[in-house]
Amino acid sequence: MKSLLILTALIEAATGVALIIVPSLVGRLLLGAELVGVAVPLARVLGIALIALSVACWPGRTALCGMLTYNALGTVYFAWLAIGGEWAGPLLWPAVGLHGVLTILLARAWLMSRKTSGGTITSAGDKDDTNNHP
Repeated sequence: MKSLLILTALIEAATGVALIIVPSLVGRLLLGAELVGVAVPLARVLGIALIALSVACWPGRTALCGMLTYNALGTVYFAWLAIGGEWAGPLLWPAVGLHGVLTILLARAWLMSRKTSGGTITSAGDKDDTNNHP
């Protein structure tokens, strides 16, 4: 089961990276149509979400790691969109701020869990001292 989870996480992470780098190509290969307009930034957000899902599903990682990954990458990408101005709706800057605050809170929670546990806390709540890295 662990090998299957690793394989699945790697495939989804690769798909996420591809969606971020070449969203139109992925759209053409998967859906048979070129992604254009607002579909491109949405595909990139999907790529970020797939990477975060992969992090959360990696053995020894937790949902906290996945959400921290999503919010950190989302903050950077949404800020990049807002600065570029082409895709800046009225809620984009508030989304940047919200994801920034969530990133800080999640990072703090992650650091606190590392200090108090001496290892990672698995999704079942069990301490795992064998996997002591970020």
